[in-house]
Amino acid sequence: MSVTTRGALPDGTYDVTVIGAGVVGSAIARELARLPLRIALLDASDDVGDGTSKANTAILHTGFDAAPGTLESRLVRDGSRRLAAYAAENGIPVEPLGALLVAWDGEQHAALPSLAAKAVRNGYHDARVIPAEEVRAREPHLGPGVLGALDVPGESVICPWTTTLAYATQAVRAGVDLHLNCRVGSVTSSASGDPHLLTTGRGPLRTRHLVNAAGLYADEIDRLLGHADFTVTPRRGQLIVFDALARDLVRHILLPVPGALGKGVLVTPTVHGKVMLGPTAEDLDDKTATGSTAEGLALLREKGRRILPALLDEEVTAVYAGLRAATASEDYAIRAHPAQRYVTVGGIRSTGLTASMAIASHVVDLLADGGLPVTGARELEPLRMPNLGEAFPRPYRDAELIAADPEYGRIVCHCERVTRGEIRDALASTVPPGSLDGLRRRTRARAGRCQGFHCGAEVRALFDRKAPHA
Repeated sequence: MSVTTRGALPDGTYDVTVIGAGVVGSAIARELARLPLRIALLDASDDVGDGTSKANTAILHTGFDAAPGTLESRLVRDGSRRLAAYAAENGIPVEPLGALLVAWDGEQHAALPSLAAKAVRNGYHDARVIPAEEVRAREPHLGPGVLGALDVPGESVICPWTTTLAYATQAVRAGVDLHLNCRVGSVTSSASGDPHLLTTGRGPLRTRHLVNAAGLYADEIDRLLGHADFTVTPRRGQLIVFDALARDLVRHILLPVPGALGKGVLVTPTVHGKVMLGPTAEDLDDKTATGSTAEGLALLREKGRRILPALLDEEVTAVYAGLRAATASEDYAIRAHPAQRYVTVGGIRSTGLTASMAIASHVVDLLADGGLPVTGARELEPLRMPNLGEAFPRPYRDAELIAADPEYGRIVCHCERVTRGEIRDALASTVPPGSLDGLRRRTRARAGRCQGFHCGAEVRALFDRKAPHA
């Protein structure tokens, strides 16, 4: 197994190279790892899941509100089942909370029956419209003016960081080469069937088949291959995360009736024991504009005050923003170009986490149409990912584990109850963090209310003590 972050890339030709190690690209690499092929996974960042995949609402969707008949609808429905089973097998925390799509005015209330019917067209039959009295009984802290809701009991929350890391870890353990800090600058293809030649920041790479899962930059990679099928518009979503003391205020995922720019502002618990408010939906030109704005946060507070007034009295743990890869289409932009032995996976918006495993299977089928040999598939060894979820046992509370290894009883980050043992394990893992932010996504260290004010120096010392991987 190989993870590299610097230096020249290996010689030889890969059978398949995947550009982009977000949740979708990592899922594709994992699926390809089942085949007896030479596979590479590239990312411009120093870690997997460092783009859109790290900053989302972390919902495991049912697909009840997708556009019926679309590829997205089919893949979200299939992916939801796959990921739920995968999470249970590999220790990824999931909490099946259910969702309430809350109506606050007459127009929204009138739309609920059609949304229930839309769910049925998407193959989801458990959604039902419930009256205001039932909504209030189930969510007593909601603001005034609730007229009713669509109950969607199948929606869950999941840890997006652990999901991406699990895919990448399984891929690397099965033989995939993960090359980080490896931005693709150009692609040269030959009509004669010779391998693609990728020019990267770390030198040339040759590959017979190519998958573009570059997220916000998928349209730019597509143009390097001579295609202009879609344009990515970065859609910024700002979010506010409230402290764990706010967790008792909400029992479900509270969704708005969706608008033209997406699902709108929601309130949801997280598997990490906090409460999230957001996102905004701001179409931008800058694919690096992940900063928060005063206007965006003011909008979220205004929306949050209506949904859950008491939430605004709670302490804020963090504020962040993510960019979704929006396109002009309501569907995913997954395109196969068999003659080029090339598949592009673009326009994967907020449902990409849920659909990731189904997208991966679909992409492998498309690669097969382009001549990739797909015989000899094997099952991969299951993992046991470190648990980051509050609803599941964590090391600092495990007396037997601490007795066997006292490092799991030595808390470093007191806000999040992260131990030296967990940090040690993350630094020595198959896909180790390339930065303190990467370490936070693996352990929750520095993700609490003080944002590393108390533990930051010790966490950095532990990180710096571990030599970077080759």
